[in-house]
Amino acid sequence: MPGQLIELSVWQIGLAASLVVASAGISLALQLGLHGRLLWASVRCVVQLVLLGLMLRWIFAPGRQWYVVVSLGLAMTLIAGVVAFGRNERRYAGMLLDAVISVWACSWLIAGVALLAVVRPEPWYEPRYAIPLLGMILHSTLNGIALGLNRFTREVYDRRGEIETLLALGATRREAARGPIQEAVRTGMIPTINAMMVMGIVTLPGMMTGQLLAGVDPMQAISYQIVIMFFLAAASALATSGVVLLGYRRLLSADHQLLLERFQQ
Repeated sequence: MPGQLIELSVWQIGLAASLVVASAGISLALQLGLHGRLLWASVRCVVQLVLLGLMLRWIFAPGRQWYVVVSLGLAMTLIAGVVAFGRNERRYAGMLLDAVISVWACSWLIAGVALLAVVRPEPWYEPRYAIPLLGMILHSTLNGIALGLNRFTREVYDRRGEIETLLALGATRREAARGPIQEAVRTGMIPTINAMMVMGIVTLPGMMTGQLLAGVDPMQAISYQIVIMFFLAAASALATSGVVLLGYRRLLSADHQLLLERFQQ
């Protein structure tokens, strides 16, 4: 029936899983060394999603209080900050705190605008809206922060001679670090911009696809996807800029000196 979600049985899921097994077989045949990682990633994916489904079933139950939703959101935010920090090759003292602060401030600001001003569910903490929206925004901020921080620390370290020369010639710390800051923010925003450029032409986003499978009117699904992409773009820009500026203030002192000793070996 049109508009009715088709429920998947265990054997249908197993059929999809067989494709992953076939992919692992290709890796084994070509001696790529990826079959073990692929199978392990598949197992982890299934376990994590099943646990998430059980948790969401409990959270989505009628009458759930706001503090349950907020507590889950805080846990998701902390994990996102730790993951963003962990993706960096070169680290400095205070980077973890910078990553967590940036993830929290930017994602919760954008999520607040989404829930209180744009979507406006009743109540504002309605789990079926709050959790998915925050999750997508966190994913965007996580990627932006990880890419931006990684590029910024690499640029500062690799161009340390240039930066110190500029500082010695009288440049301020902002002038000396302008290049690395610009490159880092660009790098953090590129994935979101690229995704927006091909949206609806090359790719059908997951949220819109899920709504279409659930029988939602296509134009309504598209409206949701448009505002979601705007949220993600804003979150990526704010988070990347924020964490890079925090890093810049840690690695270049107010006395206009490059603090290379803060890099962790």
